[in-house]
Amino acid sequence: MKKSVLNNYKIDIFRLENKQYVHEFEGSDDFFEVLDQELITKGNFKANVVLNKNETMIQMMYNITGSVELTCDRSLDLFDFPVNITQKMILKFSDHNEEITEELILIDRNTQYINVAQDIFDFIGLQIPIKKLHPRFVKDEVTYESLMKKFEDEYDEEDIDEDDLEDDDEFNFSDDDDDNFEMNSEDELEDEGEIVYSTIKSESQDDGETIETKKPIDPRWEALMKLNKN
Repeated sequence: MKKSVLNNYKIDIFRLENKQYVHEFEGSDDFFEVLDQELITKGNFKANVVLNKNETMIQMMYNITGSVELTCDRSLDLFDFPVNITQKMILKFSDHNEEITEELILIDRNTQYINVAQDIFDFIGLQIPIKKLHPRFVKDEVTYESLMKKFEDEYDEEDIDEDDLEDDDEFNFSDDDDDNFEMNSEDELEDEGEIVYSTIKSESQDDGETIETKKPIDPRWEALMKLNKN
């Protein structure tokens, strides 16, 4: 029975031409029963596999929808867990078989068939949460991710408030402040008294005239000069 069920998921790639193909698969409880695992025992799914073959590789795009039956870790109640999966896989032709990454696998270029059953199960299995909770408990469950999201939201709000406060404190002069500044400036000029230096030129200087200032002559020196003339 195991072999007959899994044979439904085989694809003959050796005779395929270099173009795109679409394969559709379905599975139910018997699919999960024939696989040697205890993670999923019941479920159903539909898988659409788009296969694109060329000279060097085969690109495969999986689209899987369905649900699997899980047991709640809190209440032990059974519930259906929905799955909706889109996954890409690349099979690159080589001289040997080797798994490079989860999405890149080397296959012998003489390979006749590939079986997608294990890939479909692996993709579904990766969707199963570590802590399985019935939907009625999900809203009450506080997770690490939800706490971090709440903390980040609150932190962002605090940043916005602080930025607004900083903007309000930056040199915001009102009209009253401008009036006070002008009055104070005039008062300071009046209190300064005598002008020590000015860039304003007199009219006589602008016309090119020179002003000579004669100092008064000492009377004694003037009398001496008169004697010499006589």
